[in-house]
Amino acid sequence: MNPTLYGIANCDTVKKARAWLTEQGVEHTFHDFKKQGVPEDHLDAWIQAVGWEKLVNRKGTMWRKLEPSVQEQVRDSMTARKLMLATPSVIKRPVVEWDKKHTTVGFDTAVWQTLLPGR
Repeated sequence: MNPTLYGIANCDTVKKARAWLTEQGVEHTFHDFKKQGVPEDHLDAWIQAVGWEKLVNRKGTMWRKLEPSVQEQVRDSMTARKLMLATPSVIKRPVVEWDKKHTTVGFDTAVWQTLLPGR
């Protein structure tokens, strides 16, 4: 099974991650949040697998642009889910589904190296 990388095409980290996978010879699918939206069933699985706290990028530009009152409302998985569906740019990128058991958030070549298909 080839990994699926979720993110935003013009995100620098997503660009680096896609290039790295290509350099490693890993065929992968790219899902663009801006064009294809955030798949709700996958978001639910990610929240379960890695936790909403890891998915919400509180250091990113989009988070900083949110009104403080909106930021303060994000206190649990349900409020985080609602925000991530409404504002996909607040999701830390990339999210990669390597297989049915492994989902990663962010670009970490050391971790990714251990999850490459066929290795």
